[in-house]
Amino acid sequence: MPWTSDFEVSKPDERPRTVRLLDSSNGRGTSAACNAAFAKVIQAALDGRVFQSLSRPLREDFRILGAKYPPVQLKRPAAGLFGIACRGAHMTVYTRTAEGLKIWVPRRSAHLKTWPGKLDTTVAGGVRAQESALECIMHEADEEASLPEDLVRKRIKPCGAITYLCESGAGSGGEFGLMVPDVLYVFDLEVGEDVVPKPQDDEVEAFYLWDVQQVKEALLREEFKTNCASVMIDFFIRHGIITDDNEPDYLELVTRLHRVLPVPLTAQ
Repeated sequence: MPWTSDFEVSKPDERPRTVRLLDSSNGRGTSAACNAAFAKVIQAALDGRVFQSLSRPLREDFRILGAKYPPVQLKRPAAGLFGIACRGAHMTVYTRTAEGLKIWVPRRSAHLKTWPGKLDTTVAGGVRAQESALECIMHEADEEASLPEDLVRKRIKPCGAITYLCESGAGSGGEFGLMVPDVLYVFDLEVGEDVVPKPQDDEVEAFYLWDVQQVKEALLREEFKTNCASVMIDFFIRHGIITDDNEPDYLELVTRLHRVLPVPLTAQ
């Protein structure tokens, strides 16, 4: 990282190694000073073409969870470089038919830089710095699946959150080997058989209405985007599809989907 003068980096022989963000405002505007410092160092890395992840569009800002002086934020593709926990929101859309429960599963477009061609959650997105998880779902439901706002608001069901730690790698569109802590807010939306999600932007290739067995087989083939596989497993657990009676690793799955993250999620 091409650290700027806004950061104080410990010496190579010091343990533990630390990077400290300096408050150039001397307490008069800490949040703004932090945001400016992150913007400056990210721009330096971008100009120097240091990280592959920064080749992606830098449109959205992510809030840094646990920051003492909110709102502190940085560009979404840079979040993994700093080891902060990112917020996402996922909504699984399903319907009950004469043949049983079926789930709407989208396939990501082949041209996407991250996880091209992989299966996804019905509606999902990163939660922007100034919005809530529900607000994220509302605009993503329209953009990705053409779902009417009044339908979503009337029937959406908040179902908690999952937390996990993953390693960046193939498909993530960035550096390999970064440890990425994630917080995903999960929602369910039960709809009638007459509701059919339709792609509205170019990020979704198609939607499939699959039964539970088809989804299980796709999970075992590792066709799902990594975090979406976790969301689907959580859905199966909450709906009694995966239970302690039929899954020997049931408790391990539950625990790993609600991991205590090694980074702050609230201001200390």
